[in-house]
Amino acid sequence: MLFVHEVHQVVGKQEDEFETAFREGWMPALAQGDDARLLWYMNHAHGSGASYNVVTITGVRDGAAWERLAQRVQSGDLSEWSREVDTYRHDVTAKVMLPVHWSPIQEVDLTDVPTDGREHELHLFMEDTGWPTSSLDDYIQAWDDIYRQPLLRYADDMRAIPIDIQACFQNAHGSSLRREAMLWQYIPDPATVAHLLVTELPIERRAPGTYMYDALAFRDQWKSRLLRTASWSPLY
Repeated sequence: MLFVHEVHQVVGKQEDEFETAFREGWMPALAQGDDARLLWYMNHAHGSGASYNVVTITGVRDGAAWERLAQRVQSGDLSEWSREVDTYRHDVTAKVMLPVHWSPIQEVDLTDVPTDGREHELHLFMEDTGWPTSSLDDYIQAWDDIYRQPLLRYADDMRAIPIDIQACFQNAHGSSLRREAMLWQYIPDPATVAHLLVTELPIERRAPGTYMYDALAFRDQWKSRLLRTASWSPLY
């Protein structure tokens, strides 16, 4: 299964029109067939990065389905929709991603994904993208060994999890940077993020044997986005 990740730089005065185009255009258009579904529609939380940025992730069944979807957008029934949406955004960048071997999300049953715009509470996600200086495969494995597994053990001990890693993706061959991977993380309690923002990381949390120290063997550059689901986002 493929995951098409897009970052949309939306025209501020037309953010409502842009959102409507995805809710009433893209989502139901994909629901007409079995090739793809809009999975997440996420707004960049104000005060945490670039203004009027929207992140969408579309799940696509396989490579053949991706080709059919691309043709629909380029010259088929979705071409007029795409032309209209371009008037609502300054630009868009995209990459096609695959789940890594240990990602909790490997497949999404597209037939179970809501397409009716049903509303729900808003939820916070943190998207971490990293660029290893070492082997990409080693970096991806380290994320599991020194980050995800300790989080799972902490959750077992405390019966609560501060950061729920729902997926880890890497770019599909030929679609974007080779040495790049992304963590897709649900934040059950926003206070977790507030703590990270206002509290200095103590020295013992940066000592050898901790994630913040050991991860430096693989990378020292990454980017975090705080993303808030739209009230109608199919997955949340």
